[in-house]
Amino acid sequence: MKVVISILSFSLTMLLTACKEQQRKVQTVQTSEGTPVETKAPNSNYKSAFAGQTRIGGVKTKTAIESKILSTTLKKPWGIAPLPDGRLLITQKSGTLRIADASGELSEEITGIPEVNDQGQGGLLGVTIDPDFTQNRMVYYTFSLKTKEGNLTAVAKGRLANDERTIENTKIIYEATPAYQGDLHYGSRILFDTNGNIVFSTGERSDIETRPQAQWLNSSLGKIIRITVDGKPASGNPFTNDPKARPELYSYGHRNVQGLAFHPITGDLWENEFGPRGGDELNRIIAGKNYGWPTITYGIEYNGNTIGGEKTQKEGMEQPVYYWDPVASPSGMTFYNGNKIPEWENNLFIGGLSSQHIIRLVIKNNKVIGEERLLANEGQRFRDVAQGKDGALYAITDSGRLYRIFKK
Repeated sequence: MKVVISILSFSLTMLLTACKEQQRKVQTVQTSEGTPVETKAPNSNYKSAFAGQTRIGGVKTKTAIESKILSTTLKKPWGIAPLPDGRLLITQKSGTLRIADASGELSEEITGIPEVNDQGQGGLLGVTIDPDFTQNRMVYYTFSLKTKEGNLTAVAKGRLANDERTIENTKIIYEATPAYQGDLHYGSRILFDTNGNIVFSTGERSDIETRPQAQWLNSSLGKIIRITVDGKPASGNPFTNDPKARPELYSYGHRNVQGLAFHPITGDLWENEFGPRGGDELNRIIAGKNYGWPTITYGIEYNGNTIGGEKTQKEGMEQPVYYWDPVASPSGMTFYNGNKIPEWENNLFIGGLSSQHIIRLVIKNNKVIGEERLLANEGQRFRDVAQGKDGALYAITDSGRLYRIFKK
């Protein structure tokens, strides 16, 4: 009898242990696949406009992923442009470029850029290459330019010399005026659209006196701008026939846009921008639309005061698809369409500065349905993320690192 009781007791114990273990596994799955990745308290008590606009449930990449530091000697890198041969063209804040090969070996510094004002948040910023680069070797970039009136965001172009030591025949094609005596919020990313036009972003220069210009259609501050390769307003821009607006403007009401990317399937333009304390935004850009800053925001002043009379919504102004509070400090970003990691297809990857990780967002029907943090233990400010020709992601950090993130 004692033997039977002992066996029953042992079986019951094993059953209870198995149940607890199964419950623990279920709870682990729920934690990693459903709980928002952000656990810190928000800066404000603002309510989102719709479910899923912030703190969406967390997701976790199931594919085995590996990251490798290819280089640690870049000097304050800011932007990445993959070259047709698989190498990476990288801007450095002080005003030079480098080319990194697949092993991370860097070229000598490439010169020929006009003098940049690299004080504060200024310097050599975003970079892209001409769609016909293999024939013309043209490079387009944005930078902060010092003028007699103040500093501004400028767009320039030039040819990468055959010996890859200089940018030849550099020419400034656009200046985002008015200039301002400040060194914050220049933007600026730059891309080509499918029509061969340049799309780039500007900041509203941060200060109280310049903020309102994000709403002004006669100012280039706080805008997304669309121009030709010669710096002229692109055909089909939304304000072409408005005599009170600048014809190069594409959208307005932005704060400080450091991320631009086209969705690989829909072709839609997406952007991210910094909020103040809270209220970093991800937006899908529609031509001619007003994205609200500084009239509406989910952020507050750095000193704790409210902005715009505590308004987060207003008729005629777009809501962000997603926002972060506390901030993520989102910078360069890219949609993944590399086929190497199927579960990442069409996901958005964003470099986080103060948040010190790479943000992965799963997007469906123009809504964010999942968020993940990658490389969160590296302690790095991720400035830009780009997809390489090999299907891997490449990321640069303010400290000078170049990472390759790929399938094991």
